[in-house]
Amino acid sequence: MDNNNNQLPKNAKLVFKGKIFDVYHWKQKMFDNSIETFEKLKRTDTAVVIAVVRDKIIIGKQKQPDKPNSFLSLPGGRCDKNEPPLLAAKRELLEETGYASDDWELLEKNCPSKKIIWTVHIFIARNCYKKADQKLDAGEKIKIKLVNLENFLLLSESKNFHGQEMRVFLYKLRLYPQEKEKFYQLLFKK
Repeated sequence: MDNNNNQLPKNAKLVFKGKIFDVYHWKQKMFDNSIETFEKLKRTDTAVVIAVVRDKIIIGKQKQPDKPNSFLSLPGGRCDKNEPPLLAAKRELLEETGYASDDWELLEKNCPSKKIIWTVHIFIARNCYKKADQKLDAGEKIKIKLVNLENFLLLSESKNFHGQEMRVFLYKLRLYPQEKEKFYQLLFKK
């Protein structure tokens, strides 16, 4: 869901341009009429993919040079400049897993932080098929694993799961059987 937290005030000024994050400052009048400097980050949107192969979901066991331990993740990553989120999702799925799909649906968009202008687009890719070998970035090592729905939902408890945008969603599915059934139908029966 997009909201007003995903915008900058008109008087915001770019004070730092980074590789991933840009930093903006603006003067804000406080309730006591004093003036304070407020700050917000902006970054490129990301696309995350819940990729379905027959009755399983693709997860990756990933290693990156800046993290001491491997972690579990869904395929996905940053959108390239001016790249629509769906194209980014398709590209990331193919690069990280070698899988492709002709059956895509946007599950949700969310803004994980009020202090960062950033939208995470979560897609479902049904009926995935192996199309190519992985084409990983120099900073990625990813081993692909196919898991059933129950094990996928258990990622909500895993300390090794790097999917904060998914954790609460998965936990709710575990709590509410009707929602879990609707999600199952969405993934496997459509």
